[in-house]
Amino acid sequence: MPSKTIDHAFTARQSVGAASDPTYAGALSFMRRKFTKNVKGADVVVWGIPFDAAVSNRPGARFGPQAIRRASVIFDNDPQYPFGRDLFDALAVIDYGDCLLDYGRHDKAPGIIEREASKILRAGAFLVTLGGDHFVTWPLLRAHAARHGQLALVQFDAHQDTWDDDGKRIDHGSFVGRAVRDGVIDPARSIQVGIRTHAPEDCGIEIVHGYDLEEIRAAEVAKMIVERVGDAPAYITFDIDCLDPAFAPGTGTPVAGGPSSAKMLSILRHLGKLNLVGADIVEVAPAYDHADITAVAGASVAMHYIGLLAEKRRE
Repeated sequence: MPSKTIDHAFTARQSVGAASDPTYAGALSFMRRKFTKNVKGADVVVWGIPFDAAVSNRPGARFGPQAIRRASVIFDNDPQYPFGRDLFDALAVIDYGDCLLDYGRHDKAPGIIEREASKILRAGAFLVTLGGDHFVTWPLLRAHAARHGQLALVQFDAHQDTWDDDGKRIDHGSFVGRAVRDGVIDPARSIQVGIRTHAPEDCGIEIVHGYDLEEIRAAEVAKMIVERVGDAPAYITFDIDCLDPAFAPGTGTPVAGGPSSAKMLSILRHLGKLNLVGADIVEVAPAYDHADITAVAGASVAMHYIGLLAEKRRE
C-alpha cells in the first residue's frame, strides 16, 4: 500500500481531502480530520465538550466526544451516503479537539464554553460541537446569537428542556426556556421534534410530538421545519435521546416510543434549505451503549451536518 498513510489526524498537510487510515487503526479524530488549534482557512470546526455535570439522571456524556470520534472513522475514505461524494473534496474541516474544563468549578463552564466558541466563530468557521450533556447548548447558543443575531432553534429531543430556573442553574433541562426569556432564540421560528415528555410550558415553540412523528413522512417533517424557520439563522441541536432506546441505548435519560435513526437522519437530509449557522449532537453516554449503536448514530448526525454544508459549497 505505497500510497496509504496512517494517523492522518497528525500527518495531514491540509484540511481537505480524504484520509486512508485503516478503520481499525490510527489516531481517532472526527472522520480522520486534522487535529489542530489553527482555525485559519477552516470552513468547519469540529469541537468536543466533555461535560456532564448538569444531568438529572445518568451521567456519562463527558465521554461522548471520544465515543463519537471513535465511531466516525468508519465514514472516512468512501463517498458518504446519502450525499454520494467525498465531503472533504472542497470543504476544509478540522478537529479542534476538546474544551478544557475544571471538574471542580462547574460554575465556570458556561463562560469558558461561550468564550472559546466565540473565538472559533470569529474566524468565520462553521462550528459542529460534540457533547457533553445538553446544558452545553446554552453557552453555544449565546455565542452563535452574538455573531448571527436571534436564532431559530431546531431541536431534536425527547424532552422540551423548558423547565424553570433562576438563570444561574447548571441544568440540562432548562436551557431552552432560558434562551427564549433572554431573547437568544425566537420561539416563533423554533421547533422541537420527537418530544414525548411533558414540561410546564412550551414557550411558544412548535412541537412535533413523538407519537405524531410516527404518522408523518420524513420529507413532510422536514418541510414543517423549513416553513417554521424560514430564512432565519438556524441552529440545530440533536439530543440523541430523541431516538428510541432501541437505536440509542447509550444516553442518560432514554424515553421509549421514539423514532428510528433512519427516519431522523432522513429528516436531516432534507434540511439543506435552512440558513444553518451552527449545530451540535449531545447526550451520547457510551457507558450505557452496546456495540457503539448510539455512538454510530451520533457520528452519523454530525456527518449529516457536514454533508449538508459540503453540498451547499458544491452548489
